[in-house]
Amino acid sequence: MTDIPKDVSLPLMADTIADLYVGDSVLLHGIMYTLRDAACQRLFSVLDKGESLPFEIRGQAIYFMGPSPAKPGNVIGAAGPTTSGRMSDYLPRLLDEGLKGVVGKGGLSQEARAAMKSCKAIYFAAVGGIGALLSQKIKKVSVLAYRDLGPEAILRLEVKGFPVIVVNDIHGGDLYNEGRAKYRVKA
Repeated sequence: MTDIPKDVSLPLMADTIADLYVGDSVLLHGIMYTLRDAACQRLFSVLDKGESLPFEIRGQAIYFMGPSPAKPGNVIGAAGPTTSGRMSDYLPRLLDEGLKGVVGKGGLSQEARAAMKSCKAIYFAAVGGIGALLSQKIKKVSVLAYRDLGPEAILRLEVKGFPVIVVNDIHGGDLYNEGRAKYRVKA
């Protein structure tokens, strides 16, 4: 675990992920995509038909986020994370397709964590409640797919210095479990 943030370029490379451990502070730079429930259902429909996804998922990071409308002069409104646990059921299949990173808040299911470890992917937490601050780290936004889904459309985000913390690393570490164990009352 490091106190000094590590700069990480997106898309994610295997050697970069291997050097990250639970508790590491990270600043993400590059392109990541947003994804929520409704868009995942559409992606699965595309995959079931054997068609191509609207973006190359291999090596990518997705952000579980529902943006608010942008004020004049801003590229996006508040851009805080949404609860990752809701997305756990979708992760194993997306990881099998080559997804390497997820940004959200809260814990993942045991199955999702196991799939992340098996596929050598990483889970980052973004701090909830600071969506306005996080939006300042998003430099460009474009709707990539499913505009009709409104805030659940897939967005392409260009980020610079987007702050996250490693929660689940490829080595099997789990920051949430470690934190609970540290403060567990011993009987």
